[in-house]
Amino acid sequence: MFDRAILVDFTLEEDDFKPTFYGLEALVNALADLLPEAESQAIFQLLDEREAGQQISNLYREAGRRYILPFSVMAGALAAIPLPFATMPVLTALQVSLVGALGQLYGQTLTPSQAGGVVSAIAGGFVAQAIGRELIKFIPGFGSVIAASWATAYTWSLGETACVYFGDLMGGKKPDPKRIQAVMRESFAAAKARFRSVYQRDEGRRAEG
Repeated sequence: MFDRAILVDFTLEEDDFKPTFYGLEALVNALADLLPEAESQAIFQLLDEREAGQQISNLYREAGRRYILPFSVMAGALAAIPLPFATMPVLTALQVSLVGALGQLYGQTLTPSQAGGVVSAIAGGFVAQAIGRELIKFIPGFGSVIAASWATAYTWSLGETACVYFGDLMGGKKPDPKRIQAVMRESFAAAKARFRSVYQRDEGRRAEG
């Protein structure tokens, strides 16, 4: 029924009992210990309720996209440079920075190495595709367009999936690796189609000009 019992006896000062507020210090210490867990449970219950949880999730997701979009655009601009493998370290650092920023939004303070670990957990299966993205740059013109759209879509889906990952942590749930990777694949497929068409239109305009 309860986690802890505290004896409290608040007397009047004129009663001359010492201490006047017996148990106050123990009550404050107990609250300091229990509130973080209680807050986590409350958030978990809200997230577990379909309507309220969806509203909270949407609020955080919209705030997260303020970070995700500019990072995705920067990733696409870097990947468009027609030098295979030259931009991979910078892109990786950019994506790790994005995950670190999103972690802070969700109340998770991460070191760069911890953020890199989250990136690996979310998108470990995309390493071969990242190498393929660099190799395709050997195709003049068109290769850079594909690489740019891939990097933009990958960064976008990485950010979207990181929001799900951190949302689970904030709600007191342990992220399920299979679910997280499934979200990454679905988000990447949708983002890839979206950003590929954007880059192809831009390339077509440049060719016409």
